[in-house]
Amino acid sequence: MPILAPTVPSSSNRSEQVIWSRLRLGHTRLMHRHLLFGEPPPYCEIYEDGNNSWPDFLKYLFDCASSSDPSGREIALLLFASVPGIFGNQQSRYVDVIHGMLSRSLTDESKKVRYVAVKATCNFLLANEKESQVLKQFVDCVNLIIQFFSQEMVSEDSEPEEILGHLVELIESCPSLFRENLNELLQLCFKTLTDSRPTESCKHLCLEVIVTLCEAGPSMIKKNAARQISVGLSILLSMMTDIEEDDRWNYVDDDNSDIDSESTPVVAESALDRMACALGGKSVLPYILNTLPQMLQSVNWKERYAGLMAISTVGEGCYKQMSLVLTQIVDGVLPFLTDQHMRVRYAACNALGQMAADFATLFQKKFHEKVIPALCIILNNPASRRVQAHAGAALVNFFEDCPKNILSPYISSLADTLEKVLQATLGDFAESGSKLVLEQAVVTLASLADCAQEKFRDYYERFMPPLKHIIIHANEPRLGLLRGKTIECVSLIGLAVGKEKFLSDASEVMDLLLKAHAANGPMADDDPQLSYLIAAWARICKILGPGFKTYLPYVMEPVLRAASIKPEVAVLDSVDVKLMGNDDDWEFVNLGEKHNFGIRTSGLEEKATACQMLVCYVRELKEGFADYIEDTAKLMVPMLKFYFHDDILF
Repeated sequence: MPILAPTVPSSSNRSEQVIWSRLRLGHTRLMHRHLLFGEPPPYCEIYEDGNNSWPDFLKYLFDCASSSDPSGREIALLLFASVPGIFGNQQSRYVDVIHGMLSRSLTDESKKVRYVAVKATCNFLLANEKESQVLKQFVDCVNLIIQFFSQEMVSEDSEPEEILGHLVELIESCPSLFRENLNELLQLCFKTLTDSRPTESCKHLCLEVIVTLCEAGPSMIKKNAARQISVGLSILLSMMTDIEEDDRWNYVDDDNSDIDSESTPVVAESALDRMACALGGKSVLPYILNTLPQMLQSVNWKERYAGLMAISTVGEGCYKQMSLVLTQIVDGVLPFLTDQHMRVRYAACNALGQMAADFATLFQKKFHEKVIPALCIILNNPASRRVQAHAGAALVNFFEDCPKNILSPYISSLADTLEKVLQATLGDFAESGSKLVLEQAVVTLASLADCAQEKFRDYYERFMPPLKHIIIHANEPRLGLLRGKTIECVSLIGLAVGKEKFLSDASEVMDLLLKAHAANGPMADDDPQLSYLIAAWARICKILGPGFKTYLPYVMEPVLRAASIKPEVAVLDSVDVKLMGNDDDWEFVNLGEKHNFGIRTSGLEEKATACQMLVCYVRELKEGFADYIEDTAKLMVPMLKFYFHDDILF
């Protein structure tokens, strides 16, 4: 095809530039309608037979690509980036021309053109991810992108984050493209991570490049860049020590209130976890074990903290190799439960709790004699509320997969400890309103009862009165989670001890729950009590059997309302997603073009719980549920096509 003189809007013509901006914006929206709803782009019908029905578009594309005006070249690349499959089944005829256009653009004198060329190149390669011959021909373009990134890292007025974002997407789908320059790319990322000048977001994206390479091409990393693994691990461990001092750390009343998912230590922990899972214990664990002694013996508490958090992080990925040295590791962690710094003690609790989950039930069988008494001492020590609560959380992990015969000898001492903690924290709660340890003690007690089952009967009378006391008095909005967890605890204890033991309190407990529900009116869909309350009613239904039918008129309305929650969805740009980055209630999927599809997950959990509880009611009450069959069926049948949550669909 001949390259003709371009006909593009002049950069000096403001009105035409606005038109082109609107054209690009409108095109972006249409493309996202294609992504979300399957609607084809209006000017590119290549979906039926692979033929391009708008040849003028190609002519205009090539005219712009050879323009002497940088804005023309930029427009060509923007158009091509938006529809990289524009050539359809004729692409092989033009592949050399495409290669020439992209390679020239990646070394263009205009930096703006080079940035758009990165996007266009990556989008084209992603569109051809299964075409090995095409990928092979464009490896040199990938090398040019890496060179451009290297230049931008030392350039002023640069946006390396944009390049890194495109690289991450390309690595995820086409890791083989980076085999030739693998070590160069890794070293560039390492250099960025250890340099004080790049922004935090740039460093985090460099980390994402490294981790994505490990996940998408683990064999390639181990074969061609094995020496780089230890360098990357060293940098990650160093980043995990980048913790801010916080004198208020011990005085917050929510164990997760200060966790910033975007902070460098948390991002580094997540990266270490993913690297361990991707590369495996043979590649990761030796370096970790060789480095840990130095970190754990450091006078700097941040080093000791990071070392213990590293143990917590690598267990899943290094399971096989770590199992062989678990005794050595556990014996090394236990002394830090009494470390002079409270945050190191916290990390030790975290390590033990995480190993209890990662190595269940091996961990419980081998270390119950050491771990249970040690954690009980910390749980009963009020020196640090955060550490005290985290010891309780670690015990929950331990109970989760603990065989009943192993737990049985400890039930009495655990019940004694939890009773003391409940009494002390109830007093603390009454005086100061502090609820962190009380909330965790209730959860730990619920987990103990759930594991002990009928063996918990001897302790029933010691705990039911204080739990009912909490349900009655924790009636402020800020105490919703405490009340919800207490409701869960009562129902789990009732299920553990059985109908005969629980029957005398069952009616009173149901009356308390229904009275509070009636007094406060319908709960909001995001009320933290809602899912606990609905699940508790189902457990009590299981205990009472047909006797629960009396309560159906009161419980069905909130259960059906929760089951009918409609998920909140949104399409947001990258800036808005970043602003919502710390909101755990939302999850996002990138759609390209800096747009993201988001869904609010918190309401989905309540919806799933309610659907599962309806199944329980039907199973337990049988014909006693007959009056609600029609309403339930009307709600459930349409949800056979609900694809946002597996627990609802299945």
